[in-house]
Amino acid sequence: MKQYFITGTDTDSGKTVAAKAVLDRLKNVGYKTLAMKPVASGCHQHQHQLQNVDAETLREAMTLDCDYSLTNPYAFEPAIAPHIAAAEAGVKISAEVLKRTHQQLLTMDPDALVIEGAGGWKLPLSETLMMPEFVAAIDAEVILVVGLKLGCLNHALLSAQAILADGLSIAGWIAVNTQPQPMPYVEQNLETLRRCLPAPCIGELPYLADWQQQDLSRYIKI
Repeated sequence: MKQYFITGTDTDSGKTVAAKAVLDRLKNVGYKTLAMKPVASGCHQHQHQLQNVDAETLREAMTLDCDYSLTNPYAFEPAIAPHIAAAEAGVKISAEVLKRTHQQLLTMDPDALVIEGAGGWKLPLSETLMMPEFVAAIDAEVILVVGLKLGCLNHALLSAQAILADGLSIAGWIAVNTQPQPMPYVEQNLETLRRCLPAPCIGELPYLADWQQQDLSRYIKI
C-alpha cells in the first residue's frame, strides 16, 4: 500500500489542489484510495458537526467511502494555527487518536492513502506534539508542494532539509501556480528547484480557478 503525506512550503502553497491531483492520478491507474486531513482549522458547521472544505474536496476525489470523522478527526472553527484553535476549544490533539484513526482507515484496505497536512512541515499540534512525529509514526512518504511565488526557493530548500533531518523520505515535489499571473521568471525558478531539491519533480499544476471540478491526473507523474 502507498501512503503519501502532502506538505507545503507554507500556508496557501496549494496542498489541497496537489493532493486532489495525486488522488485523481491514483484513481486513473486503478488504485482504491482514501484521504485523510488529520487536523484542520477554519471549519464550518455541517449536519451538526464541524467540517473542512479541503477535507470535503479530498473526500470527493477518493474512491472509497468512510465517515467524515475518519477523514478529519480534529476540526476547529477559527482559521488559526491548529494547536491554538485546539487550546481555545479545550481540546488536546493526541498522537494516539491520530494513529488510531489512521489504523481504522487501513482496515478499509485502500491501495493508497493520501494525507494532507496543515500549514508547512514544522507544524505544532500541541505543546508536546509536532506533525512530523505523526508522519514518522505511520511511515508515510512525503510529497512537498511548492507554491510558486517569491521566496519559494528558500522555503522549498529549508522544508526539504527539515523533512530529511526528521528521517522521512521525499517521494517527489509538486509545483503549484497559486495565482492567475505566474511569478516572474517562473521557468528559471523551476529549473533551480529541479537542480537543488533532493527529489524528482512529479508535477506542475497551472492556476485553475475551477480545479475542484477538474480531473487533474494529467499533471502528475507518479
